[in-house]
This record gives sequence, structure tokens and C-alpha cells, in this order.
Amino acid sequence: MHRKDIAQKTKLSYDKESDVLYINFEEPQAADDSDVTDEGIIIRLRANKIVGLTILNAGRVLA
Repeated sequence: MHRKDIAQKTKLSYDKESDVLYINFEEPQAADDSDVTDEGIIIRLRANKIVGLTILNAGRVLA
């Protein structure tokens, strides 16, 4: 997939109340695995491919 395709398919959603940013690189879909970084970023995987990110405490992490 080319960068332009990824940019066009990327969806962002922010939950202000929970301060969580959801980034989906394709249509939102269930992940079959995930990893969590020390910064509170959840990397969502499906068939060993990154399908999205969930950024907890997004206001602090992205500041």
C-alpha cells in the first residue's frame, strides 16, 4: 500500500471525555493482537499487520 492510499484510508476519532485518540489505517476492524508501549499507545494488529493505534492520555502524549 502506498502512502497516498494510507492517508486516504486513515480515520481519526477523538474521545474528549476519556482523552483517547483512535487512529485506524483501514476501516475500523477487530484486532487479533495488540502491543502496548510505555507511553500508553496500543498498537492494534490483525494478521501481524498494524491496523490501528489507540493513544491513551492523548493530550499529554501528543503535547
